[in-house]
Amino acid sequence: MQKESLTILETLPPLSADPHFIALEAMAESMQKKPLARLFEEDADRFNQFHFQLEGLLIDFSKQRIDQAILEKLAELTKSRKLAESIALLFSESKINQSENRAAMHWALRTPEKALEALGIDPEISRAIHRELEKMYALVEQIHQGQYRGATGEVVTDVVNIGVGGSDLGPLMASYALADFTVRTEKELNIHFVSTMDGSQLSELLHQLRPETTLFIISSKSFGTIDTLKNAATVRSWMEKALGDEPQLLKNHFIGVSSNSEAMSRWGIAKERQLYLWEWVGGRYSLWSAIGLPIALTIGVEGFKSFLEGGYMMDCHFREAPFNENLPILMAMIEIWNSNCLDIQTHAVLPYDGRLKYFASYLQQLEMESNGKNITRREERVDYTTCPIIWGEVGPNAQHAFYQLLHQGTEAVSADFIAPKRRYTDDQFTYSENATELIEQHDLALANCLAQSRLLAFGNAALVDETGEEHIPAYKGYEGNQPSSTLLIESLTPKTLGMLITLYEHKVFVQSVIWNINPFDQWGVEKGKEIASQLIPLLKGDRPAGSVIDSSTEGLIQYLQGYL
Repeated sequence: MQKESLTILETLPPLSADPHFIALEAMAESMQKKPLARLFEEDADRFNQFHFQLEGLLIDFSKQRIDQAILEKLAELTKSRKLAESIALLFSESKINQSENRAAMHWALRTPEKALEALGIDPEISRAIHRELEKMYALVEQIHQGQYRGATGEVVTDVVNIGVGGSDLGPLMASYALADFTVRTEKELNIHFVSTMDGSQLSELLHQLRPETTLFIISSKSFGTIDTLKNAATVRSWMEKALGDEPQLLKNHFIGVSSNSEAMSRWGIAKERQLYLWEWVGGRYSLWSAIGLPIALTIGVEGFKSFLEGGYMMDCHFREAPFNENLPILMAMIEIWNSNCLDIQTHAVLPYDGRLKYFASYLQQLEMESNGKNITRREERVDYTTCPIIWGEVGPNAQHAFYQLLHQGTEAVSADFIAPKRRYTDDQFTYSENATELIEQHDLALANCLAQSRLLAFGNAALVDETGEEHIPAYKGYEGNQPSSTLLIESLTPKTLGMLITLYEHKVFVQSVIWNINPFDQWGVEKGKEIASQLIPLLKGDRPAGSVIDSSTEGLIQYLQGYL
């Protein structure tokens, strides 16, 4: 299988030379001249043709600048780029992350044991995955039942997750999104997140916490991330100053999640407090593992299992559904069309639900760290664009911030609108005295979500002018023709969030195959860390002999040291 992966992934010709891609570029010239409004005029039934449903998820692509001929040509492109073969390689032990000589088996973390065996995965890998999950579940139950105690015997009431990147963004996003599903615990449990290297989050937080009742999770795949370890060292010092040289301090107040057991042990984390993360799990794909401990602490063991179930359901759909109804493939290929053929280089993520506050930030890492590459698997520089810039905000806030640019700016932008069909109707809200008013607010959010996608697509034609006024001043002009997709979920639950995250994970993989880049490494991130480590001694006034830096950095260091 490894030899096959090298053949498939390394011998693809450049995308720009693919005859199907060349044909798509020609089709784009014609589509550039045809506004979205005309596509709807030509086919009043576009919605029925271009919307798709899967288990409580509906995606509408009808406001994208596509037609059936374009979709057919995109399907042909997936065949010439060996997408089906690449998907098979992903769902195997093949070292598809070739620059790090690793598999990319994050999907296995959410796959039932028997299903893993059916895919031909080593049974020991399956057993190890579920062994770690069970270890995490036992820890969650212990904390929830008030049986986990600190060094002084008091029950833990606060848990602080210390991580950065994938060890922070995923758990933070999901825990916040699923706060409505917070489980009842013996004692109220508060979950906190610390990621900034400057200590600003930690400084404020430590003033609110009691050392006796606080548990820290140190999450770092390598257990060598300087940001995380500096924050961990600070809280360790804080604990020791408060509780002294208590022999149970490290064991009772620190949990480690990492692929580096030796480093966790050297730091002082007890073996029974270590949760394992495999080398073949990229940080931005790791929330399905013990990195998701804060999520499980928020929504409970059953909630986390439902979260995994949603991800697995999307995995099965991605592996088995044909192109013309495969949601991750359709989403990916339409964005390839937008980016590479229509020259739309920015993509906005616009959820109309405050619980998805951190979803755009999460996708920024998932997409741009994965596909922000200019070197192919053949180690050749690309001559086409790869990942667009991903950005976004909760829709109602964004309307009063950057929607002006979306509607009347000079930049072409594509967008994903995301909203739940139903909110404030579940058991925890139906008995609220404000339930009726909250449901009305949700309807207002949905109306705005649909209105904004309509205005992006159709411009001034989106609003019927009841006055009959023929002349519209130029400053009131909305051209429209900005493409968007609308994703509606039945309701935001652990299962539907798992589906949504996995949908985007697989979209990213499909795009990487078409562009022939490796989405599972991040060498661009590593170089900045290396340079920072070289500059730390200079900031402290310790200049190694022969060290030479540019005049700008030199001047800034001198200013920071008080010489300017």
